[in-house]
Amino acid sequence: MRGPHTHRSARFAARAATALAIGVALTVFAGAGANAVSPTPVDLGSATSFAVLAGTEVTNTLTSTISGDVGVSPGSSAPGFPPGIIVNGNLHVNDIPAASAQAALGTAYDDAALATPPTSSGLTDLAGMTLVPGIYAGGALGNTGTLTLDAQGDPNAVWIFQASSSLITDSASVVDFVNGVGSACNVFWQVTSSATLGSNSSFLGTIMALTSISANTGATVQGRLLARNGAVSLQGNTITVPAACAGTIAPGGTKTSPVVATGTGTVAAPAPELAATGANPTGGLLFGGLLVASAAAMLLLGRRRDQEKSASGPEL
Repeated sequence: MRGPHTHRSARFAARAATALAIGVALTVFAGAGANAVSPTPVDLGSATSFAVLAGTEVTNTLTSTISGDVGVSPGSSAPGFPPGIIVNGNLHVNDIPAASAQAALGTAYDDAALATPPTSSGLTDLAGMTLVPGIYAGGALGNTGTLTLDAQGDPNAVWIFQASSSLITDSASVVDFVNGVGSACNVFWQVTSSATLGSNSSFLGTIMALTSISANTGATVQGRLLARNGAVSLQGNTITVPAACAGTIAPGGTKTSPVVATGTGTVAAPAPELAATGANPTGGLLFGGLLVASAAAMLLLGRRRDQEKSASGPEL
């Protein structure tokens, strides 16, 4: 005859097994979220060497320093050079390299806009977020504070941002990498209308705007400002194409005074790591691990009780 302790042990073991299964599932789920897969980088083609590219005109006031080519096509206006200074590149006004770069930009823009699947969608203000590599979509994207990009130790990690409207960053806002790991070469911003960078802001990545781009006074960019149909307006900015993805300087064009840029932007302290949806992968791992440990302890305790009962003889 099976005694009461046998039934209790069976129920105890069943509960422990259930807890163990839940813990393992949560641990695996959290681990998968913590190791995001990077999308494919956007190929800029012959636009690679351009730090600034516009459709109608490039305008500059104050002393902007641009490392990389500067171009405009099909427009033919580029006032403000000097006082604007171009290093590691030339000024291309409606010439063959500028036209070729615009054609390549059109292809790159479309590729970025069609990139799928989104890691997260419906985004607006990116301030306070820590985002792993992926594709992030929203309407009017903005940054009112600090956006942190977590490459998860992968220097080749890729982020693609898709704005179905505008991109606007506040004054003194920052885009930065966790522990400096990551490359502005692999951050892409596809903007369906226009982009505006706030004064003294620090920005990472290549902006590809359908219309225009404005960089307010003192804004710094590690990346590119590429506008398809409108203008790019500069005001005492530092725009630098990272050396790792600068490409070959386009032939021809006009050279300006060779003064080396010194601006490096602002380095922000990393924010607590949260996925775009607010989930915390690390917390999930810890919680799942605790459930696994608890379930194992329950199983051991149940077995010990069975052994003690067996040693004391069967119950009637």
